[in-house]
Amino acid sequence: MLATHHTFTTTTRGLDRTTPPMRLFEKAKRYGVWNPSDIDFRQDAADWQRLSPLEQEVLLHLTSLFQAGEEAVTADILPLLLTVAAEGRLEEELYLTTFLFEEAKHTDFFRRFLDEVAGVQIDLSHFHSPSYRTIVYDALPAAMQALLTDRSPAAQVRASVTYNMIVEGVLAETGYHAYLSALERNGLMPGQCQGIRLLKQDESRHIAYGIYLISRLVAEDDSLWTVAEDTMNALLGPALGVVADTFARYPVMPFGLEEGEFANYALGQFQKRIERLERARGASLQDIYQVTAHAIDHDDA
Repeated sequence: MLATHHTFTTTTRGLDRTTPPMRLFEKAKRYGVWNPSDIDFRQDAADWQRLSPLEQEVLLHLTSLFQAGEEAVTADILPLLLTVAAEGRLEEELYLTTFLFEEAKHTDFFRRFLDEVAGVQIDLSHFHSPSYRTIVYDALPAAMQALLTDRSPAAQVRASVTYNMIVEGVLAETGYHAYLSALERNGLMPGQCQGIRLLKQDESRHIAYGIYLISRLVAEDDSLWTVAEDTMNALLGPALGVVADTFARYPVMPFGLEEGEFANYALGQFQKRIERLERARGASLQDIYQVTAHAIDHDDA
Protein backbone atom coordinates (compact mmCIF):
# COMPACT_ATOMS: atom_id res chain seq x y z
CA MET A 1 0.00 0.00 0.00
CA LEU A 2 1.33 3.42 -0.94
CA ALA A 3 1.88 5.83 1.95
CA THR A 4 -0.14 9.02 1.89
CA HIS A 5 0.19 12.34 3.67
CA HIS A 6 -2.58 13.37 6.04
CA THR A 7 -1.05 16.55 7.42
CA PHE A 8 2.06 18.69 7.15
CA THR A 9 4.10 20.04 10.03
CA THR A 10 4.77 23.41 8.46
CA THR A 11 1.08 24.13 7.85
CA THR A 12 -0.07 22.94 11.28
CA ARG A 13 2.27 23.62 14.19
CA GLY A 14 5.10 25.18 12.19
CA LEU A 15 8.83 24.79 12.91
CA ASP A 16 10.33 25.08 16.39
CA ARG A 17 13.44 27.11 15.70
CA THR A 18 14.57 26.92 19.33
CA THR A 19 15.38 23.21 19.15
CA PRO A 20 19.01 22.06 18.86
CA PRO A 21 18.45 20.50 15.40
CA MET A 22 17.14 23.81 14.04
CA ARG A 23 20.06 25.69 15.61
CA LEU A 24 22.38 23.24 13.85
CA PHE A 25 20.43 23.70 10.62
CA GLU A 26 20.98 27.46 10.83
CA LYS A 27 24.71 26.99 11.40
CA ALA A 28 24.93 24.48 8.56
CA LYS A 29 23.31 26.95 6.17
CA ARG A 30 25.70 29.67 7.32
CA TYR A 31 29.00 27.78 7.57
CA GLY A 32 28.57 24.48 5.76
CA VAL A 33 28.24 25.70 2.18
CA TRP A 34 31.83 25.52 1.00
CA ASN A 35 33.02 23.90 -2.18
CA PRO A 36 35.97 21.48 -2.22
CA SER A 37 36.52 22.46 -5.86
CA ASP A 38 37.33 26.00 -4.76
CA ILE A 39 40.33 24.96 -2.65
CA ASP A 40 43.64 25.84 -4.27
CA PHE A 41 45.89 22.78 -4.21
CA ARG A 42 48.75 24.24 -6.28
CA GLN A 43 51.09 24.77 -3.32
CA ASP A 44 50.06 21.42 -1.92
CA ALA A 45 51.09 19.68 -5.15
CA ALA A 46 54.45 21.44 -5.05
CA ASP A 47 54.93 20.50 -1.39
CA TRP A 48 54.05 16.88 -2.17
CA GLN A 49 56.90 16.63 -4.64
CA ARG A 50 59.38 17.74 -1.97
CA LEU A 51 58.30 15.14 0.57
CA SER A 52 60.31 11.98 1.17
CA PRO A 53 58.77 8.64 0.13
CA LEU A 54 58.10 7.86 3.81
CA GLU A 55 56.35 11.19 4.36
CA GLN A 56 54.23 10.63 1.26
CA GLU A 57 53.30 7.13 2.44
CA VAL A 58 52.19 8.37 5.87
CA LEU A 59 49.99 11.05 4.31
CA LEU A 60 48.51 8.48 1.93
CA HIS A 61 47.86 6.24 4.93
CA LEU A 62 46.01 8.99 6.81
CA THR A 63 44.13 10.04 3.70
CA SER A 64 43.02 6.49 2.97
CA LEU A 65 41.46 6.25 6.44
CA PHE A 66 39.56 9.48 5.86
CA GLN A 67 38.59 8.67 2.28
CA ALA A 68 37.01 5.33 3.14
CA GLY A 69 35.54 6.71 6.36
CA GLU A 70 33.86 9.65 4.64
CA GLU A 71 32.44 7.40 1.94
CA ALA A 72 31.15 5.03 4.62
CA VAL A 73 29.40 7.71 6.66
CA THR A 74 27.87 9.14 3.47
CA ALA A 75 26.46 5.76 2.54
CA ASP A 76 25.38 4.83 6.07
CA ILE A 77 23.55 7.97 7.27
CA LEU A 78 20.35 7.37 5.29
CA PRO A 79 18.71 4.92 7.74
CA LEU A 80 18.91 7.52 10.50
CA LEU A 81 17.34 10.15 8.29
CA LEU A 82 14.53 7.72 7.46
CA THR A 83 14.06 6.95 11.15
CA VAL A 84 13.61 10.53 12.32
CA ALA A 85 11.38 11.23 9.32
CA ALA A 86 9.16 8.28 10.22
CA GLU A 87 8.85 9.68 13.74
CA GLY A 88 7.68 13.03 12.38
CA ARG A 89 10.70 14.92 13.71
CA LEU A 90 10.86 17.43 10.88
CA GLU A 91 13.41 19.72 12.53
CA GLU A 92 15.83 16.81 12.85
CA GLU A 93 15.11 15.68 9.30
CA LEU A 94 15.87 19.19 7.98
CA TYR A 95 19.22 19.22 9.74
CA LEU A 96 20.11 15.71 8.58
CA THR A 97 19.72 16.76 4.94
CA THR A 98 22.71 19.07 5.47
CA PHE A 99 24.51 16.29 7.31
CA LEU A 100 24.29 14.00 4.28
CA PHE A 101 25.36 16.77 1.92
CA GLU A 102 28.40 17.55 4.06
CA GLU A 103 29.54 13.94 4.26
CA ALA A 104 29.32 13.69 0.49
CA LYS A 105 31.32 16.90 0.19
CA HIS A 106 34.03 15.49 2.48
CA THR A 107 34.25 12.38 0.31
CA ASP A 108 34.77 14.65 -2.69
CA PHE A 109 37.42 16.70 -0.86
CA PHE A 110 39.73 13.81 0.01
CA ARG A 111 39.40 12.31 -3.47
CA ARG A 112 40.45 15.66 -4.95
CA PHE A 113 43.57 15.52 -2.78
CA LEU A 114 44.42 12.00 -3.96
CA ASP A 115 43.82 12.91 -7.61
CA GLU A 116 45.31 16.39 -7.82
CA VAL A 117 48.01 16.44 -5.12
CA ALA A 118 49.18 12.88 -4.60
CA GLY A 119 48.28 11.77 -8.12
CA VAL A 120 47.44 8.21 -7.09
CA GLN A 121 44.94 5.82 -8.64
CA ILE A 122 46.00 2.73 -6.68
CA ASP A 123 44.04 0.65 -4.17
CA LEU A 124 44.75 2.09 -0.73
CA SER A 125 42.78 -0.45 1.29
CA HIS A 126 46.00 -2.15 2.45
CA PHE A 127 46.28 0.73 4.92
CA HIS A 128 43.02 -0.36 6.59
CA SER A 129 44.05 -2.38 9.63
CA PRO A 130 41.89 -5.00 11.41
CA SER A 131 40.92 -2.43 14.05
CA TYR A 132 39.83 0.05 11.40
CA ARG A 133 37.86 -2.62 9.54
CA THR A 134 36.13 -3.69 12.76
CA ILE A 135 34.62 -0.22 13.09
CA VAL A 136 34.26 1.20 9.58
CA TYR A 137 33.69 -1.96 7.55
CA ASP A 138 31.58 -3.86 10.10
CA ALA A 139 30.23 -2.04 13.19
CA LEU A 140 29.19 1.17 11.44
CA PRO A 141 27.07 -0.30 8.61
CA ALA A 142 25.64 -2.96 10.94
CA ALA A 143 24.45 -0.40 13.49
CA MET A 144 23.08 2.00 10.89
CA GLN A 145 21.40 -0.57 8.64
CA ALA A 146 19.75 -2.15 11.68
CA LEU A 147 17.52 0.95 11.71
CA LEU A 148 15.91 -0.22 8.48
CA THR A 149 14.13 -2.97 10.41
CA ASP A 150 14.40 -1.81 14.02
CA ARG A 151 13.74 1.87 14.80
CA SER A 152 13.55 1.36 18.55
CA PRO A 153 15.25 3.90 20.85
CA ALA A 154 17.90 1.30 21.74
CA ALA A 155 18.75 0.77 18.07
CA GLN A 156 18.96 4.55 17.59
CA VAL A 157 21.34 4.84 20.53
CA ARG A 158 23.60 2.09 19.18
CA ALA A 159 23.61 3.70 15.73
CA SER A 160 24.37 7.21 16.95
CA VAL A 161 27.04 6.09 19.41
CA THR A 162 28.78 4.13 16.66
CA TYR A 163 28.49 6.87 14.04
CA ASN A 164 28.71 10.13 15.98
CA MET A 165 30.64 9.25 19.13
CA ILE A 166 33.15 6.69 17.82
CA VAL A 167 33.62 7.16 14.06
CA GLU A 168 33.33 10.96 14.16
CA GLY A 169 34.05 11.81 17.78
CA VAL A 170 37.09 9.58 18.29
CA LEU A 171 38.46 8.33 14.96
CA ALA A 172 37.85 11.37 12.75
CA GLU A 173 38.75 13.98 15.34
CA THR A 174 41.97 12.17 16.25
CA GLY A 175 42.79 11.85 12.56
CA TYR A 176 42.22 15.56 11.97
CA HIS A 177 44.48 16.33 14.89
CA ALA A 178 47.21 14.11 13.42
CA TYR A 179 46.79 15.51 9.91
CA LEU A 180 46.94 19.15 10.99
CA SER A 181 49.82 18.42 13.37
CA ALA A 182 51.82 16.91 10.51
CA LEU A 183 51.11 19.71 8.05
CA GLU A 184 50.66 22.94 10.03
CA ARG A 185 53.62 22.35 12.33
CA ASN A 186 55.80 21.90 9.27
CA GLY A 187 54.36 24.68 7.11
CA LEU A 188 53.00 22.29 4.48
CA MET A 189 49.98 22.08 2.17
CA PRO A 190 47.86 25.15 2.94
CA GLY A 191 44.98 23.93 0.76
CA GLN A 192 44.66 20.63 2.59
CA CYS A 193 44.87 22.42 5.94
CA GLN A 194 42.13 24.82 4.87
CA GLY A 195 39.87 21.96 3.83
CA ILE A 196 40.43 20.01 7.03
CA ARG A 197 39.61 23.04 9.16
CA LEU A 198 36.34 23.39 7.22
CA LEU A 199 35.65 19.69 7.66
CA LYS A 200 36.20 20.02 11.40
CA GLN A 201 33.51 22.72 11.54
CA ASP A 202 31.07 20.42 9.76
CA GLU A 203 31.93 17.46 11.97
CA SER A 204 31.49 19.49 15.16
CA ARG A 205 27.85 20.00 14.15
CA HIS A 206 27.45 16.30 13.40
CA ILE A 207 28.79 15.34 16.81
CA ALA A 208 26.60 17.95 18.50
CA TYR A 209 23.56 16.37 16.86
CA GLY A 210 24.64 12.92 18.01
CA ILE A 211 25.08 14.11 21.58
CA TYR A 212 21.63 15.73 21.42
CA LEU A 213 19.97 12.61 19.98
CA ILE A 214 21.49 10.20 22.47
CA SER A 215 20.89 12.61 25.37
CA ARG A 216 17.25 13.01 24.38
CA LEU A 217 16.75 9.25 24.25
CA VAL A 218 18.58 8.61 27.54
CA ALA A 219 16.62 11.39 29.27
CA GLU A 220 13.39 9.71 28.12
CA ASP A 221 14.49 6.22 29.20
CA ASP A 222 17.35 5.83 31.68
CA SER A 223 17.85 2.16 30.78
CA LEU A 224 19.28 3.36 27.45
CA TRP A 225 22.33 4.71 29.28
CA THR A 226 23.56 1.12 29.59
CA VAL A 227 23.12 0.66 25.82
CA ALA A 228 25.14 3.81 25.12
CA GLU A 229 27.88 2.95 27.62
CA ASP A 230 28.18 -0.66 26.46
CA THR A 231 28.41 0.38 22.81
CA MET A 232 31.08 2.99 23.49
CA ASN A 233 33.12 0.62 25.64
CA ALA A 234 32.87 -2.17 23.05
CA LEU A 235 34.27 0.10 20.34
CA LEU A 236 36.88 1.97 22.36
CA GLY A 237 39.44 -0.82 22.01
CA PRO A 238 39.29 -0.95 18.21
CA ALA A 239 39.25 2.87 18.05
CA LEU A 240 42.47 3.10 20.06
CA GLY A 241 43.74 0.19 18.00
CA VAL A 242 43.52 2.31 14.84
CA VAL A 243 46.03 4.73 16.39
CA ALA A 244 48.31 1.93 17.56
CA ASP A 245 48.14 0.12 14.21
CA THR A 246 49.05 3.29 12.33
CA PHE A 247 52.14 4.00 14.41
CA ALA A 248 53.18 0.32 14.51
CA ARG A 249 53.53 0.35 10.73
CA TYR A 250 56.40 2.85 10.84
CA PRO A 251 59.58 2.34 12.91
CA VAL A 252 60.15 6.09 12.73
CA MET A 253 57.09 8.29 12.25
CA PRO A 254 57.87 11.47 10.26
CA PHE A 255 56.54 14.99 10.86
CA GLY A 256 57.37 14.78 14.57
CA LEU A 257 54.24 12.73 15.31
CA GLU A 258 54.29 10.70 18.55
CA GLU A 259 51.90 7.87 19.35
CA GLY A 260 51.32 8.90 22.96
CA GLU A 261 49.98 12.31 21.99
CA PHE A 262 47.32 10.88 19.70
CA ALA A 263 46.37 7.91 21.89
CA ASN A 264 45.81 10.36 24.75
CA TYR A 265 43.88 12.68 22.46
CA ALA A 266 41.59 9.84 21.31
CA LEU A 267 41.01 8.71 24.88
CA GLY A 268 40.32 12.28 25.96
CA GLN A 269 37.71 12.74 23.24
CA PHE A 270 36.05 9.48 24.29
CA GLN A 271 35.96 10.47 27.95
CA LYS A 272 34.66 13.96 27.18
CA ARG A 273 31.75 12.58 25.19
CA ILE A 274 30.79 9.85 27.63
CA GLU A 275 30.69 12.40 30.47
CA ARG A 276 28.46 14.66 28.38
CA LEU A 277 26.08 11.81 27.69
CA GLU A 278 25.97 10.63 31.28
CA ARG A 279 24.68 14.04 32.36
CA ALA A 280 21.50 13.31 30.39
CA ARG A 281 20.46 10.72 32.97
CA GLY A 282 17.51 12.08 34.88
CA ALA A 283 17.53 15.36 32.94
CA SER A 284 14.39 16.91 31.49
CA LEU A 285 13.99 17.52 27.77
CA GLN A 286 14.23 21.24 28.51
CA ASP A 287 17.55 20.63 30.27
CA ILE A 288 18.80 18.75 27.19
CA TYR A 289 17.70 21.64 24.95
CA GLN A 290 19.50 24.22 27.08
CA VAL A 291 22.75 22.31 27.48
CA THR A 292 22.91 21.36 23.81
CA ALA A 293 21.99 24.86 22.65
CA HIS A 294 24.78 26.32 24.78
CA ALA A 295 27.27 23.83 23.31
CA ILE A 296 26.13 24.61 19.77
CA ASP A 297 26.36 28.36 20.32
CA HIS A 298 29.89 27.99 21.71
CA ASP A 299 31.08 25.30 19.24
CA ASP A 300 31.69 22.92 22.13
CA ALA A 301 30.63 19.51 20.85
